[in-house]
Amino acid sequence: MKSYFSIGELSKHQNISRQTLIFYDKIGLFCPAYVDPDNGYRYYSFSQLDYLDTILIMKKIGFSLDEIKEHMKHYTIDSSILALRKQLSVITQQIEELQMIQNRIEHRCLQMEYSVSIKDSSNAVTLENVKCQYILLQKVEPPYSLDMVSLATKQCFVRAFKEQFPIFFQSGAIIPYINIQNGRYTEASFAFLPIEKSSRSPDIKKLPAGLCVCTHHIGDYLSIGRAYERLLDYCKKNHLQIISDSYEFAINDYLSTGDENEYITKIIFYVNA
Repeated sequence: MKSYFSIGELSKHQNISRQTLIFYDKIGLFCPAYVDPDNGYRYYSFSQLDYLDTILIMKKIGFSLDEIKEHMKHYTIDSSILALRKQLSVITQQIEELQMIQNRIEHRCLQMEYSVSIKDSSNAVTLENVKCQYILLQKVEPPYSLDMVSLATKQCFVRAFKEQFPIFFQSGAIIPYINIQNGRYTEASFAFLPIEKSSRSPDIKKLPAGLCVCTHHIGDYLSIGRAYERLLDYCKKNHLQIISDSYEFAINDYLSTGDENEYITKIIFYVNA
């Protein structure tokens, strides 16, 4: 059939697999011009090449097969402009989301690189004037065990992804000061995720700029009490009044290492000098 392409020839000319052409036929998106009734071989006409080009270009642009099939039923210049303008808006949104993800990954990389530099000074306690920041909260349920803290963290991530909150890829926990005074160093009241300023949720808490006492804990979380004892001793010796609960920021955690010995947690208290 010299005026037709076999499925193999069309596959080669258009750089598309035979399986894809068969699938397009089955869903009614691009059907052969002729099917040999004796052997079932598919054949395509020259006039179909432009049609297939349109399908492949629309697919490359990002249209779904269902969208392409609906569009190709009766497409005109007007309907094509509307479809392309709509897809342009979708692509613009995707670019914005990718840029946000890029920024978050860059932030995460900087954190991890920073963690390498602090290992030699892990026992240091410092005073820092921290900048204002925001966190998305998720309440930890009784009995406030590490498993419940982990569950609250997962719930926080799920909610943030579902509602497309502008979070950073980092987690943390709030430990009530009264728990720390009583030696219950791992009993958190909230898990949290650092987030950009947003009014989209009532569960976003503003951490104000202010003077904080800080230290880092390296190693498994159950041994974090040593870092708290170090902080409390420093505040006592330097006559600093602790005026907040503890905010723990995971610098290295399960998201970046499978070795608990590499875990690094930054701990801060707001203080009055």
